[in-house]
Amino acid sequence: MDKLLKNTRVLVTGGAGFIGSNLVEALLQQDNEVVCLDNFATGKRQNIQPFLSNPAFTFVEGDIRNPDDCQKAVNGVTVVLHQAALGSVPRSVKDPATTNTVNIDGFLNMLVASRDAGVKRFVYASSSSVYGDHPGLPKIEEETGNLLSPYAVTKKVNELYANVFAGLYGMEVVGLRYFNVFGKRQDPEGQYAAVIPRFIKSMIAGQRPEIFGDGTQSRDFTFVENVIHANQVAALAGPEALSKAYNIAFGERITLSELFYILRENLAAFNPDIASLEPHYVAERPGDIKHSLANIDKARTLLHYNPAISVHEGLKKAIAWYWENLK
Repeated sequence: MDKLLKNTRVLVTGGAGFIGSNLVEALLQQDNEVVCLDNFATGKRQNIQPFLSNPAFTFVEGDIRNPDDCQKAVNGVTVVLHQAALGSVPRSVKDPATTNTVNIDGFLNMLVASRDAGVKRFVYASSSSVYGDHPGLPKIEEETGNLLSPYAVTKKVNELYANVFAGLYGMEVVGLRYFNVFGKRQDPEGQYAAVIPRFIKSMIAGQRPEIFGDGTQSRDFTFVENVIHANQVAALAGPEALSKAYNIAFGERITLSELFYILRENLAAFNPDIASLEPHYVAERPGDIKHSLANIDKARTLLHYNPAISVHEGLKKAIAWYWENLK
């Protein structure tokens, strides 16, 4: 990792969540002051528990839907890394109104608060879902299709709002389109759990994991440490990189069936009984994208984003963490 944030006051919204807590941990290790804003809607108190005794860490329990909470959190902050959102395509299909309120109203509140506080750089999490039904692979930032879910709509609106604020108010904004991020602290519980922790949890429990569809759908899985790197280079990038959204991925794809067998092989090293498990295929979910693969040339060129950890290496790290924390 060539560029690091150091000696900076940084706000991580959603800092008690999966990606947010990993960002907080890395930033504190690099001698930054870190403010975390979270309401524990999807984040967990245990994710930030190790940081509470650190004098460089400030926790603001609040909601991005509340403008006062946003204004309190950005006080004295130089960089905002906006991760707070209500994730999950299926959740947004079931409850589009709440997804809209959190992801659009909350995003706008954070932009306004950051503008008013004179924040230097606003880096925000977008999503590969903005590519919708565009058939082209790999995904190129300028080529998107029809959106397939309310969640995708909210992330596209985030990109539009950010660029309008850059144009109107001179804010420095950078969007990061995450592709299927995974790693330690990603929640395996609940009906909206992401596929990797859900598979791992099932297999550790000796159960057959469910694959929605026929298993041929593919994803560009991205280890969380690569995302931490992306946020930092985005926070430090030059003016040529501003007011754009970038694919943040590793640039390779595997099918969900392939993912299952990779996980099974690695978990069987801990428990040989897992080697006999087979997946259980069930109906596809509405709103899901069939294939996902990123072209990361734009991020490499303008952000100097260089993902160092492959999917296979990241899965080994994640499995070791889940084995210790779930067994």
